[in-house]
Amino acid sequence: MAQWTSAVGAPQLARLLRSQDPRDAQLTSAGRRLPAYRSLADGVRLLVLEGRVPVAARLPAERELAAAFNVSRTTVAAAYEALRAEGFLESRRGSGSWTAVPAGNPLPTRGLEPLPPEAAGSMIDLGCAALPAPEPWLTRAVQGAMAELPLYAHTHGDYPAGLPVLRQALADRYTARGIPTMPEQIMVTTGAMGAVAAICRLCTSPGERVAVDSPSYANILQLMRDAGARLVPVALADKLAGWDIPAWRQVMRDAAPRMAYVVADFHNPTGTLATEDQRRRLVDAARSAGTLLVVDETMAELQLDRDTATPSPVCAFDPAGSAVITVGSASKAFWAGMRIGWVRAAPDIIRSLVAARAYSDLGSPVLEQLAIASLLQTGGWEAAIGIRREQARENRDAIVEALHRHLPDWEFSVPRGGLTLWARTGGLSGSRIAEAGERLGVRVPSGPRFGVDGAFEGFVRLPFTVSGAVADEAAVRLAGAARLVATGAPLDTEMRHTFVA
Repeated sequence: MAQWTSAVGAPQLARLLRSQDPRDAQLTSAGRRLPAYRSLADGVRLLVLEGRVPVAARLPAERELAAAFNVSRTTVAAAYEALRAEGFLESRRGSGSWTAVPAGNPLPTRGLEPLPPEAAGSMIDLGCAALPAPEPWLTRAVQGAMAELPLYAHTHGDYPAGLPVLRQALADRYTARGIPTMPEQIMVTTGAMGAVAAICRLCTSPGERVAVDSPSYANILQLMRDAGARLVPVALADKLAGWDIPAWRQVMRDAAPRMAYVVADFHNPTGTLATEDQRRRLVDAARSAGTLLVVDETMAELQLDRDTATPSPVCAFDPAGSAVITVGSASKAFWAGMRIGWVRAAPDIIRSLVAARAYSDLGSPVLEQLAIASLLQTGGWEAAIGIRREQARENRDAIVEALHRHLPDWEFSVPRGGLTLWARTGGLSGSRIAEAGERLGVRVPSGPRFGVDGAFEGFVRLPFTVSGAVADEAAVRLAGAARLVATGAPLDTEMRHTFVA
């Protein structure tokens, strides 16, 4: 049985190899040009580690790549043999060769779990992409919910589909965005994670393939792994220019995934915003392949640059509701402590999700649903989102400035929205930087947390959660961690800084 889950064609691989910076492909060593086979092997290895070529992707035959890359077949054969020796390629007669990650590759560090409050005085937490609540709107929302609660206290309190008042408010909001929606198309969930978990339980079985952005949101990837899904990564377009639609079409054709999970708006972790044309074409591809497209909109309202044009929601290109399920949440846009999410889908899918919910959590908290409904009905939601955007914009600009000052070798694109920045760490191991940083008093998740099977070793994710002097100090500590990794110095557990935010 073949061990690969997707394929990379010879022209595509040749294009990716030619697009590399010569420094990245390691074309020279000590002033001498590397042998052609070694340069080719290093280029493929880097593409795997960065996630631009997925793990478990079938590579083209030696003759095909030789013709596409304009080298001899002997060169390609030697490169493949070097990759096999290093653990980055596996082969089986009759099945071809597919990419892999060696067993000794650094394991992803911790970084996405919330930092315990008692550690906040000595550790700058860049692990969790969440901001404090936008006041006074949280307090006002809870007060409004308390005023409405007595009407619900006389009931059993279980609403598997969600409170009717909130379902109506969410449907009205989609309609206002140009997507006519009925309350019957909405199910309220316990956060976006609860929404995706419910969809996975209903729509996939253990062992089925699920295509995902590469990189993608780490917690959702782990949720799907725990559900038994076989993840098929699809790399973003070059220079984070949205989705690579030809790659998506190929994966849907070759791997036939039952479901796909994507983040179209200010993608986590990269901040990428998919274009209107990419959204239309991806929906067309999913419909043609029979793949259910699950679209995460948790960052959709967090556009930070005022001149950013917001494309139509992905579900706008699926008027029949046969191909797209949309997931939203109050956790990123409003406050992570407000664990309210939702699903927008065709009424028959919503009915099936609600029926299956009896075997999970039965329903979401009534008080929190009333609070979100109050915000949506009174205009408080828009006011709170305005505060959130200002906070995130200020934090983003402070982090970008600090990185330019203290880590000029790190490469990144400044996102126009969302809560995260995806930084390439100057050729150093993101896992090692995260390990060293935690000892120096800054906590950051490494790139492999956001990839499949060890990809993105040369990256870290930085959230827009600190500003001013704290952002500068965070960059100072990360620079110190990078120096330790670059020099191979031992990590001294006594080297922690103390910093009170």
